[in-house]
Amino acid sequence: MGFFKVNKPRRFNHPYIYHDERKEKLAKMEENAKRELGMLPEKEFNPEDIRGKFIESTTHLKRRKQSGRKPVHVGVILIIIALLLFLWHYLQTGRWEF
Repeated sequence: MGFFKVNKPRRFNHPYIYHDERKEKLAKMEENAKRELGMLPEKEFNPEDIRGKFIESTTHLKRRKQSGRKPVHVGVILIIIALLLFLWHYLQTGRWEF
């Protein structure tokens, strides 16, 4: 019965061979330390520096981002409830109008 159950293709995952996260973190820590000591000028504010920090710090949002799921919006839920109420009213009374 493979007609109804189609296997999903394997997801693409490309790990970088020559990328060292530890070295990158150490370089960033060193740069921050030099800035605090006054050896380097102050860094200008860049909104890209804070983008995604909240998602990285919460486990449930990090899992949602990794899985690629999108949240269901409240408007979609309200429309579905309204349609179900309308269908229930029609089945009870047999009339289209309220």
